[in-house]
Amino acid sequence: MRHGKKFNHLKRKKGHRNALFKNMSSALIQHKRITTTLAKAKALRGYLEPLITKAKVNTTHSRRVVFSYLNDKSAVEELFGPIAAKIGTRPGGYLRIIKTGFRKSDGAELAMIEFVDFNEIYSGKSESKGSGKGRRRRSRRGGGSGSTAATAATATAAAAAVAASEEEE
Repeated sequence: MRHGKKFNHLKRKKGHRNALFKNMSSALIQHKRITTTLAKAKALRGYLEPLITKAKVNTTHSRRVVFSYLNDKSAVEELFGPIAAKIGTRPGGYLRIIKTGFRKSDGAELAMIEFVDFNEIYSGKSESKGSGKGRRRRSRRGGGSGSTAATAATATAAAAAVAASEEEE
């Protein structure tokens, strides 16, 4: 029975689940973006975000702790190198999950999980440098910019743009 066990077991035993998270974490660190099912992406976020927080402090102890979770030297080097340099000031929320639709074969809901600071297309950092706009005011009444349909359309368009840029590379 699963009384009081709140995390998603993903229909796997503990060892299989840990191996899945190690492999997916290494792939995400190496490629900065992977596509998987929504349930696995949400579970991976809970596994990897504490490791990214550990990587902000570059000590021997934190490297050994992260290596015990990943078992991949190249992933640890990448995590403590360029990734830690980019996310050093961010207080949390290092990963973004974007729903991308349903798998054709079995109907599983797919999602793309990526590092927030490594996608300039979606975050708009390259556009905001020259715009010079200040902060916008938001009302609590709904309005045009906060609608959920517009947000979903933006996320779908961003996912399509990212997929197109990956195909060009």
